[in-house]
Amino acid sequence: MGAWIEPHPQGLYLPSADAWIDPSTPQRRALVTHGHADHARGGHDAVLATAETIAIMEARYGPQNGQAVAYGKSIRIGDIDVRFVPAGHVLGSAQIVLERGPERIVVSGDYKRRPDPTCPPFQPVPCDIFITEATFGLPVFRHPDAGSEVDRLLAALHANPDRCVLVGAYALGKAQRLIMELRGRGHHDPIYLHGAMQRLCDLYRALGVPLGDLRPATGIKAADMKGHVVLCPPSALNDRWSRRLPDPITAMASGWMRVRQRARQRNVELPLVMSDHADWDELTATILEVAPSEVWVTHGREEALVHWCHTRQIRARALDLIGFEDEDD
Repeated sequence: MGAWIEPHPQGLYLPSADAWIDPSTPQRRALVTHGHADHARGGHDAVLATAETIAIMEARYGPQNGQAVAYGKSIRIGDIDVRFVPAGHVLGSAQIVLERGPERIVVSGDYKRRPDPTCPPFQPVPCDIFITEATFGLPVFRHPDAGSEVDRLLAALHANPDRCVLVGAYALGKAQRLIMELRGRGHHDPIYLHGAMQRLCDLYRALGVPLGDLRPATGIKAADMKGHVVLCPPSALNDRWSRRLPDPITAMASGWMRVRQRARQRNVELPLVMSDHADWDELTATILEVAPSEVWVTHGREEALVHWCHTRQIRARALDLIGFEDEDD
């Protein structure tokens, strides 16, 4: 089973289609699950992805020789039928469904099962082989409801009107989701952005995600940002840029905020456990739902998930691909 897809350190290769999935090095043809830099790299001769992912890649790497594939549309590459279906991770994210003869393989990319107002929800596809991530593939990782974490942020904001809440958030996906969660909680005040967040927020807006009143934080008087939310990349939380803000309450939105040591390392006063990846319960429930004969684990905490599969008589293996990171999520 699955002899027609080859795991290599730099990615998954389909010999009969001469195509790679999320390769870590430039290739002649790349099928890309989503726009995060550890999956979508520049330099490929041709890219097949959703229109949103291609737009994100162009914003980051410049013009792409891209073929946009709509969700659910089947295309044939060599002797393989290929479909992109929603992964629920970030805008444009997709699972790649591969069918050759009687076998179906689903490459999930990165995914989550929680509702996200910025992208379509994960669509489970029954398959013979399910290729899954395991970023949070340990039983200790059980993510709380995103709404409860946003309520904690708003409570801190309202209790400290002479301060701002400075939130470190991954620039692609997490920042926009956090903004939309705030809007959904009735927070329609201006949200101030570090310059590194502006381009992708503008792109989300251009692609139809209504983010509301966003303003650049640069050049604004500190007093004008009192009582407001300010978003920045995690790397800017404690650098010189943040010192000009009005006594910021330092927060970070990440699944890794479940780990207290990580919050302490970043001097985070308000850790917000909000992840764009599936947690342990969602990883295991998804495997049961798609009911594969075999599970391949691409990156993350592979050993625990492989062991869980074996205890349920599901064949499983870790692929040991290179180039995937524990991003700030």
